[in-house]
Amino acid sequence: MALFERLRAAAAADWSLYVEHEFVRQVEAGTLPEAAFRAYLVQDYLFLIQFARAYALAVYKGRTLGDMRAAQAGLSAILDVEMDLHVRLCERRGLSAAELEAAPEHAATIAYTRFVLDCGASGDLLDLHVALAPCVVGYAEIAARLAARQRAPLEEHPYGEWIREYAGEPYRDVAAAARRHLDDLAARAMTERRFAELVVLFGKASRLEADFWQMALDSATAGR
Repeated sequence: MALFERLRAAAAADWSLYVEHEFVRQVEAGTLPEAAFRAYLVQDYLFLIQFARAYALAVYKGRTLGDMRAAQAGLSAILDVEMDLHVRLCERRGLSAAELEAAPEHAATIAYTRFVLDCGASGDLLDLHVALAPCVVGYAEIAARLAARQRAPLEEHPYGEWIREYAGEPYRDVAAAARRHLDDLAARAMTERRFAELVVLFGKASRLEADFWQMALDSATAGR
């Protein structure tokens, strides 16, 4: 079994908290309050800045050119694809890129991104990519499921552009490459004892993803 599937199965409860979160359910139904989506977009933009740094760290920590190229591809996907998507979505909601960058980071954003950066700084490349995997692979899986369940065209869905971006082939390719790289790293560096440690990292990252969704819901409820 591929490493990602093993991790997901071993941390099933944490994974479910993330991918079945109420935020995701409301996105699927198109009932998510606009204020919650707006809060999510702002914080996810700041989140991506830190994740770009994580991929830059992965370039530095890469032991082979293949590792470095894989990290560079992830960095490019963030800087050249995901962040552009967020800017487009935010501009339609009256938020400029300058306003996004000036926004303060929420505690949930700090908690998750610094956890990932710490995994990379204190551990090796496998630790770092396991911590990244719930986000990188999870978004593709969530969006594919949401897209498949829609009865009406995504063009008519209030969050259809977001779903389409992460369910589309370019991002699916990013997620598939991340899975393959995890397997390559595991073949070089993983033991069964190490697997148990990686499950802890994967579960923690999944719970922090769930906290990130909750942050957006809570922000909308509080009127922020």
